[in-house]
Amino acid sequence: MKNTSRTIAKYVGLGLLGYLAYDTIKGALRRFSLEGKVVLISGGSRGLGFVLANQLVENGASVCLLARNEEELKKAQNLIQFNHPHAQVIFQVCDSAKPEQAKKAVRFCMDHFKRLDVVINNAGVISVMPYVNATEQEFRDSLDVHFWAPFNIIEAARPYLIKEGGRIVNISSIGGRMAVPHLAPYCAGKFALAGYSQTLRAELMKDNIYVTTVFPGLMRTGSQGHAEFKGQHENEFAWFSIAGSMPLLTVSAESAARQIIRAMKYGKAELTISLPAKLAIGFQHLFPEIHADLLALTNSLLPTPSIENTKKLGMDSHSTLSPSVATRLSEDAARRNNEQRF
Repeated sequence: MKNTSRTIAKYVGLGLLGYLAYDTIKGALRRFSLEGKVVLISGGSRGLGFVLANQLVENGASVCLLARNEEELKKAQNLIQFNHPHAQVIFQVCDSAKPEQAKKAVRFCMDHFKRLDVVINNAGVISVMPYVNATEQEFRDSLDVHFWAPFNIIEAARPYLIKEGGRIVNISSIGGRMAVPHLAPYCAGKFALAGYSQTLRAELMKDNIYVTTVFPGLMRTGSQGHAEFKGQHENEFAWFSIAGSMPLLTVSAESAARQIIRAMKYGKAELTISLPAKLAIGFQHLFPEIHADLLALTNSLLPTPSIENTKKLGMDSHSTLSPSVATRLSEDAARRNNEQRF
């Protein structure tokens, strides 16, 4: 019996060493230098997209920023070029949920740089509310931003990526792998993006295009002011913004961006950001019944639904609880990442 156990342990160890060697060699063969490359980033004017753009130009890439707000795009361009005077940064106002605007944005990028190597689908809208306060429109809006917008950009960019070989990075969320109470529309959109992205990975490798699906946990991007809230606005904003500022549960946008760029360079299939996110997803897969009960318990601790059903931004939902010392890390991130109101 003892010899059998040793034999099993030996073969398991050899298997792990073989996998690590395979993964290392595969990564080295796929490694993608950003020097001289062109990257198109949706949601590039603020938050994680803005941080990614800064780090990409540090790696020698040129960037084309897409977003719906021209003032935010101009400010982002100026800030990036102030920090990196030789950086090539352009922008295009674009609602990529609309196919014609997505095509126009990709053409604009190609006309300017004459090439396109990487697409990062980062644009997103966080809508926080009890399920009973959500309407059909919230779900449709989430699918527009989180699924149809990446679909439109990828379809417009795919012919150019096929020509050169390239990378696609789709930023999903921990909410695209497991349910999160009071985020039903958001989770629906992010789950759709995850399924689409993982299928693309399998089907586009033949064209030398590597698709990376990213599942961030809680990040300190500073985006809480632009998130949307319904129901008890102030209470919903308070729990969301405080949770998004906890040091042990969250990662900085800068750390997340470094991990995303590394995964993209090596053509990784997936990236889950933060240890708490990995543990939560793993627990959900191993113990789905217990996990579902814990989610129900969590939901019972969150604000109850409200008859009031108007939507407000986080920056319009402040209270004595938030902003406060408990949200200082996220408020600092908002100042750094172009998330503050003009």
